[in-house]
Amino acid sequence: MSETGFGGEPARIARRLLRSQQRGTLATNMCGAPYASLVLITADFDASPLLLLSDLAQHSRNIAFDPRVSILVDGTAGYQDPLTGPRLTVIGHLGATADPRLLARFTAHHPASTSYSGFADFRLYRMTVAGGHLVAGFGRIHRLGSRELLLAADADTLAAAEREILEHMNGDHADAIDAYARGLLGHSRTGWRMTGIDPEGVDLRCEGETARLDFPCLVLSPEAARSALVELANRAQR
Repeated sequence: MSETGFGGEPARIARRLLRSQQRGTLATNMCGAPYASLVLITADFDASPLLLLSDLAQHSRNIAFDPRVSILVDGTAGYQDPLTGPRLTVIGHLGATADPRLLARFTAHHPASTSYSGFADFRLYRMTVAGGHLVAGFGRIHRLGSRELLLAADADTLAAAEREILEHMNGDHADAIDAYARGLLGHSRTGWRMTGIDPEGVDLRCEGETARLDFPCLVLSPEAARSALVELANRAQR
């Protein structure tokens, strides 16, 4: 681990892709042939991908047959030559989970999913990551094992408090969130909401637009989160 606690640079780039991207390409096994589909993704606190899938979808049928999957996360939007931009393939297997914290985290990141997340034919899946293949740019290629890729940090108290932190920030400090977007990210529009907090940063959303703010060092408790959010507000006002 580096002095900030994030680990090596390739792993940090890979996790940031997982945390900042809203969708990915899921590859499953359809009777021996690869089947690719578009899915919405959210990263858990350690960056393990979360997916909300319908039992009726072909990829869900494929997973029931063979849970081994890969997910391509594409961060090349805005690059004149997409092949010079970052992308990550995560390899592992998917298993259904009934953890209400994980479902709340997913629906906070994808508000439209709230309308169908309670349907009987929808299940939340969490990926058990075996490793990843990162292309961070032209010629910058890294293979990452799961122990490198995932964030190994005890943030259980922060995870348990995430929903309360989001309600507090969105309810009492909406002006500070707009200040983050304006002063730190250069966005002029208002109405931003905080959709997630994890040890490495916070996620923001304004209608269909999303943004990510990174912490300078790991945040593992609600107390540390409060200090980090205050510091972001101070930086935004400078």
